[in-house]
Amino acid sequence: MTELKSKARSNIAFRVVVIALLAQATAFYALSRPEYLPQSPPLAVFPTTIGPWTVAEEGVVDQETKDVLKADDLLNRMYARPSASPVNLFVAAFRSQRTGKAPHSPKNCLPGSGWSQLVNDRIHIDVPGRAPIEVNHYVVARGDSRSVVLYWYESRDRVIASEYAAKVFVVADSIRYNRSDTALVRIVVPISGADQATADQTAQQFTQAVFPVLREYLPR
Repeated sequence: MTELKSKARSNIAFRVVVIALLAQATAFYALSRPEYLPQSPPLAVFPTTIGPWTVAEEGVVDQETKDVLKADDLLNRMYARPSASPVNLFVAAFRSQRTGKAPHSPKNCLPGSGWSQLVNDRIHIDVPGRAPIEVNHYVVARGDSRSVVLYWYESRDRVIASEYAAKVFVVADSIRYNRSDTALVRIVVPISGADQATADQTAQQFTQAVFPVLREYLPR
């Protein structure tokens, strides 16, 4: 057991060193030239109807949260359809990460907000127009409330579940394409009663419906 813990600490330390070196490489190769900032429609005009779902509530992101996130564009909405749990769609888009701005991982933010993790894995979801996407799948609890959470990162038409891989791709894109834009997409569905399976199904169905629409509002 002690040996396993030592190996785990070594792996974490190795990843920290790799990310630090990659960040230095990005600064050296990319900061010497103007960055390409791809344009996309503002999330404020994101459709209010997605398949059978329609907007039930426009979520408000307070200024303190905006200051912490430092995103260039935000979307926080509740969508609903008949006979189903509501779905929260949250998108934080970053046109550039050169100045230190970067998505805040739900893996860290949810525990900080008092949510404990009951399930933490990854799942594949079939979406229109491409191979199945891999996303993070959490079940979280706070008091008597439980929710299903799906989230992933999108950059240059990639769907990335791993925070570590997302950072690596940012460095690679900065060097090769002179761009560092990305977006965090998070979907949350509350679990009614003990029916996690229904919440999982709702989250995946909404992902299938919203994914092709999102592609029109995030840079490729």
